Amino acid sequence: MRISFRQISVSCSIFIGLHALHAEARTSSTAKEADSTAVHHSATQPPAAAAKPTGPKGEAAAPRKASSSGLSTSVLGQFTAAPEEISVRGNMATATGVTNRTPGGGLMPVQTAPRTQSGITRDYIAKQSPTANISSLIAALPGVTFSSQDPLGMTGDHITMRGMNESQIGYLFEGAPLADPINYEPYTSMLVDSENLGSVTVSQGSPDLNAPFYNAVGGQITATEMNPAHKMGGFLDVGGGTHSANKEFIRLETGDIGNSGVRGFVSFSHTSYNNFRGPGGMFRYHVDSKFVKEWGDDNSISAIFSYNRQQATSWRSPTKAQWDQYGIGFAYDPKFTPGDSAYYKLNQSNINSQLVVLPMHFTLADRLKLHVSPYYVHQFGPSLGGENIPASGGYYGTQQYGTLNPGAGTVVNGNILTSSRDPWNQKTGGINASADWNITRSNTFSFGCWYAYTTHEELSDFSPVYPDGQGWSNENIKVNGKILSGYDLNFMQQVNTLFIADTQRLLNDKLTISAGFRVAMVSRQGTNLIPGANPYKMQGNYFEPLPQFSANYQITDKDQIYINGTTSFRAPESVEAYSQIFDPNSAHAVMQPQSLKPEYSIGEEIGYRHHGSFYNFAMSLFNYNMTNHQVTSTGYIPGTNLMVASPINIGGQTSRGVTAELGFRRWHHISPYFSGQFLHSTFDNNFNTGTGVLPTAGKIAVGAPKFTGAIGLNYDDGTYFGNFQLRYVDTQYTTFMNDEKMPAYLTSDITLGYRMKSFGRIKHPQIQLNLMNIGDNHYLSGSSYTSNAQAQKQTNGTVVAGSAPTYLVGGNFAAMVSVSTGF
Repeated sequence: MRISFRQISVSCSIFIGLHALHAEARTSSTAKEADSTAVHHSATQPPAAAAKPTGPKGEAAAPRKASSSGLSTSVLGQFTAAPEEISVRGNMATATGVTNRTPGGGLMPVQTAPRTQSGITRDYIAKQSPTANISSLIAALPGVTFSSQDPLGMTGDHITMRGMNESQIGYLFEGAPLADPINYEPYTSMLVDSENLGSVTVSQGSPDLNAPFYNAVGGQITATEMNPAHKMGGFLDVGGGTHSANKEFIRLETGDIGNSGVRGFVSFSHTSYNNFRGPGGMFRYHVDSKFVKEWGDDNSISAIFSYNRQQATSWRSPTKAQWDQYGIGFAYDPKFTPGDSAYYKLNQSNINSQLVVLPMHFTLADRLKLHVSPYYVHQFGPSLGGENIPASGGYYGTQQYGTLNPGAGTVVNGNILTSSRDPWNQKTGGINASADWNITRSNTFSFGCWYAYTTHEELSDFSPVYPDGQGWSNENIKVNGKILSGYDLNFMQQVNTLFIADTQRLLNDKLTISAGFRVAMVSRQGTNLIPGANPYKMQGNYFEPLPQFSANYQITDKDQIYINGTTSFRAPESVEAYSQIFDPNSAHAVMQPQSLKPEYSIGEEIGYRHHGSFYNFAMSLFNYNMTNHQVTSTGYIPGTNLMVASPINIGGQTSRGVTAELGFRRWHHISPYFSGQFLHSTFDNNFNTGTGVLPTAGKIAVGAPKFTGAIGLNYDDGTYFGNFQLRYVDTQYTTFMNDEKMPAYLTSDITLGYRMKSFGRIKHPQIQLNLMNIGDNHYLSGSSYTSNAQAQKQTNGTVVAGSAPTYLVGGNFAAMVSVSTGF
């Protein structure tokens, strides 16, 4: 009899759950007795009277910073919370960093910023699959919709917040903007392993005033890495699961190095799996390193390094008709036949990166602090797709060529099967600096600047595929001695921003008012060396003034109300916004550059928060008005398996709604969490197709589900732990004319685990089982967008043909068992 991994994992789940209930029943009287002796401490008591928060190794945790971007709490319009009564029941001893102090099982830390803001901590991160990336980890937060592509949460960063996707959201990692500076893809799996991730904060709607962004009209996501331990040691995590998934991770801690004040860690991981649909798979090698030097009064220098090598078989995106016909069976071909461009080995993506960030914080005087964060990022491909190109009579740009030399390949039906490569190469260096000057006890003035320089090179080429399909030649196909290409791009970008801000605290610090002004300047230029490219040289210059205002009032020590008014903008996305894309199968460009104005957003929010000894609650109302709203349509180059992103200016868009979340503190080891958002988002203008106008004004915006919600339930008694998550996403329109939509879907995950006592050098070992999509739902999780899927009549009476959107397929059931320990 064959037993599947899923049957084994479910059996383990039931066994661990029953064992936990039995253990809870046996120890209930002991627990009650222990609870009765709990001591309540005040945050204002001397250190000797209250237990210190501890990190993974039991050492005192570092003080929590108000913002990873370096600004003080007051500069962001935040305030220092009044003393909070907390209940201390002993220190949680774990090797993973779990302390069980965050309400909602790690999903609702206390927030004080005068804007809608949510977050996750180690209490939640450590209990998710070790393969998860930043985007998949925040999927339960209010207003966040994550588009899964694999059940393990490794590939893809496709999310939306309030109807805006990841390219409209700023990603900040340790004070540096590490998303792609041109197409704004965050590539969070490249940044950090989840075992090293300390916390993630999500601002659903507005970025920090000093944040180094020029695309964050939809909000900001800030991630921080764990600080190194003060004691020498390390952490080991080994896991395996369905789809032949495995991950091996090790972190080595130096501890405090003599009396130097320096400590650090270096980690290495390897991850791989087979695709859950279709052939192929993914492998990833990753290195993280962080060293910290601290001295004096809040002086510190950190050195953060990351390296990532990742290769994966691309996911094939179906249309709605293909999904209805094939379901999850729509994938690349597992077997090769001559001329088959859909053979899986020809369709791959490579995501490689090297990054260095050096956050520095200095106290220059009693009332003056300086924050400087230089950074360098190198990201490179290639992306690969199979394509048949004409053996003769095809095109190099607009020039028709004669007969090509197939080299190591063969000619089938007049075509040469090739590996169409896009070896993009991008480098960015920048520095973000700000200063806080406390003019008086109640007034803080801040100012700063950000500069970044980016170069981007992208020369596509075609390599003949061997007759057996097992690889391709290193020799590119050439025309008159030049590499046959669809685009030969050299792109350069410079960014300068300046900001000033002033924060005033009144009424015994109950009322805090902040006002600031930022000006962003973006300069871009590039060339396309393909014959016939018009324009040969492209450029864009953007100058945007961005004022912000916020006010918050502390009603009581535990209750806060706030209002804000913010502005933000986004420069046009991707080099395709400026340059033509050619293909050997077409006599003219298959993608034309667009004259796109920068997207501009004006937003208002009013909100209320409560954080107390039993629960945390937050609720906000929001309104956003955008002009020149750019919707990103991702599609295949005609006749190829290469996807490119094309921005479309849809005009104005208005989004209004309400966001709420509720997280409970631990009660009998249980911490529930609830979040939800209601969103009404509409287009304000009709859409110009180039041949006429479609009546899209008043239509529901694409990618804007009316309702999203999540339920979480966490249990942790120090030995047995687990959590349950349920997420719902409403239907979403995928065309501007609302003639096609993506169905609503529901997914749920379960975690079960057991911690053991330390013995010898082995510190708090544990076993953890993660079950993803336990209902094995087959669903569409995201999409590209088109103006209309069906033929539609324009306002001038002409009919425009439909164009079917393509969709992302959500991951099916998966399980991951991991064993970890400190040492």
